[in-house]
Amino acid sequence: MQPTKISEILNHPTSRQLLARDLARLAYVAEDGTPRNVPIAFTWNGTQIVMCTAKNAPKLPSLRHNPAVALTIDTEVHPPKILLIRGRAEMDVVDGIPEEYLQMNGSYQMTAEQRVEWEAEVRSLYDGMVRIVVTPTWAKLIDFETTLPSAVEELVRQREERRHA
Repeated sequence: MQPTKISEILNHPTSRQLLARDLARLAYVAEDGTPRNVPIAFTWNGTQIVMCTAKNAPKLPSLRHNPAVALTIDTEVHPPKILLIRGRAEMDVVDGIPEEYLQMNGSYQMTAEQRVEWEAEVRSLYDGMVRIVVTPTWAKLIDFETTLPSAVEELVRQREERRHA
């Protein structure tokens, strides 16, 4: 997919709303060859999805072995809004808590006191984290108003052909 098309999709107002959400579903292939799909907090920096995890997270050896990933960010209302992204995970170990980790957890409903307690707990638990950065190489927005899943698009096209035959 061309970078200009990816940018067009990711800059769509609905995509921008989805990229401001708290959680994505990260899909990858585990070292045993079976698929995994895990919810993970993320932040969008304008060009990349950034996720942070513990240095001992089970997903890290798998991502090092096979960095191909897929992300789904969606809503829980009808009609659903769905942003699908594919890319490659790049990882870097950082000392302390990455600023992105603190940002990505900023939209959860916490009181100021809860936020202070949460941050203190995080800082006492982690001596460092791994940043997982995905630059999109493919993207699709499905809003069920202007865009549909490709299989449904094909069915709509076939129906129109039958009507005009």
